Amino acid sequence: MKAGEKQRASALRLVLSELQKDQKEGSDDALAVLRRERKRRIEAADQFDAAGRDDLAGPEREEAEMISAYLPAELSDAELEEIVSRAVTSTGASGPADIGLVMRAAMEEAGGRADGKRVNAAARGALGA
Repeated sequence: MKAGEKQRASALRLVLSELQKDQKEGSDDALAVLRRERKRRIEAADQFDAAGRDDLAGPEREEAEMISAYLPAELSDAELEEIVSRAVTSTGASGPADIGLVMRAAMEEAGGRADGKRVNAAARGALGA
């Protein structure tokens, strides 16, 4: 606030509010709250882009980047493919019908360091779907 970064202060206030609300509801997973808030900002920016509102999409993307700074680093594609490969092996998955089993195992091992869409795409690629 002293640095005059109003947008950053506003974003952090909103995240703090969400963290407190989540804690009152009995959850202590701060990373899940941060991922959820980042995802909301990205989705909002995409919707603003689709509506031709670049003036509103920019600030949403900036807030998503600010929130990302507080999250652990994302897995690289090679690391994600390795995790999915281990999940396929451990679950005994053999085809596209088993994608749910692979997704569950891979998301658990990734520990929130990979977006569900990326894990799904890697699982589909590994299972030939």
